[in-house]
Amino acid sequence: MAMFDYFPNYVWNLSVSIAMASGAELGEIMDMCQPLLAKAEGGEDAGTPDFMREWMKMADKLVELAEEDEAKGRLLSAGPKLQRAALYYLTAERMQAHGSENRLETFKKGIAFFLKGTKFSGEDVTRVEVPYGDTTLAAIFTPAIGVEGPAPTVVYLNGLDSNKELLYWSRLPQELAKRGIASLCVDQPGTGESLRLQDLPATWKAEDYGTPIFDYLAARDDVDEKRIGITGISLGGFYVPRIAANEPRYASGAVWGANHNWAEVQQKRLKREGENPVPHYWQHVRWVFGATDMDDFFAKAEGMTLNGQMEKIKMPFLVTHGAHDRQINLDYAHQSYDQLTNSVQRKLKIFTEREGGVEHVGADNMSFGRGYIADWFAETLGGRLE
Repeated sequence: MAMFDYFPNYVWNLSVSIAMASGAELGEIMDMCQPLLAKAEGGEDAGTPDFMREWMKMADKLVELAEEDEAKGRLLSAGPKLQRAALYYLTAERMQAHGSENRLETFKKGIAFFLKGTKFSGEDVTRVEVPYGDTTLAAIFTPAIGVEGPAPTVVYLNGLDSNKELLYWSRLPQELAKRGIASLCVDQPGTGESLRLQDLPATWKAEDYGTPIFDYLAARDDVDEKRIGITGISLGGFYVPRIAANEPRYASGAVWGANHNWAEVQQKRLKREGENPVPHYWQHVRWVFGATDMDDFFAKAEGMTLNGQMEKIKMPFLVTHGAHDRQINLDYAHQSYDQLTNSVQRKLKIFTEREGGVEHVGADNMSFGRGYIADWFAETLGGRLE
């Protein structure tokens, strides 16, 4: 199964494929991408301001159309338009270099229209703030469907360059909700609002926020603290096992894409081995980790390995990976699984061409990953399968 390969470089195609999986309309995708085809031939970094301009133009038009719906009281029609506008703003923002013109303003539009769009669409989504040190982490709570009293709940963490809105649009929260499981999509340090609005950089010591997130959920009346699971996508494949190894109160874990030794991956990327997830890559990772230069970044990323951590995980734990992942080699999934020697229930699922989801975190087809992971949590946390 192939990813949507419209452009001559992987990074641009990845963004478009994620947008398509997140609810974009194909006709709108083509209208935004056709003027950019020649620009993309200059490489993954050149032409990103043009990318932003075209995608913002479509988003602005959708907001205008939604406002016309809203003026007539047609909120159910306005909602999906606003959600797609938010998606296009956030996709455009994700492609830009750190500090580029309009980047922060575009991000703020994306998160604002996400909340308005989901509200108008009638979706049960609540923005919450999780206490973290002397500040908070922005998150989105989606309740379980058909559950009376405290429900099992899954924490869902970003990768390197995603945000909580993209986590929601991956449709895993909706699949969990149908199975009687609530979810909390979190902008952990180094991602989304935490990075852009609060200057909270990433840290390899993920339990520093994994524990406060658990404590926040455990204190909620609608959450069963004995049945809190944790999952993450892409670089979340490092953060989640790190948390599971050091915060044993979580009852189950899963990764959507293994990321066993991200420190080693950075050395490979220096040699251009494997694809990058975003344009302006080295500038982006320095920003994420709050690094002053490349030496500082590599020092801060040195702890991004799960060697010596996986053995500490005792809870049920699932490792998933795409067979043809071009960013993170499949071998890292085997390393994570092989070191899960003390898990009471370990599982390795490799998505193959028979089903799809073979690219990085299923960028070619996310339906199989979200279904499989949702079923895993239904089985290990006590949810529904039918």
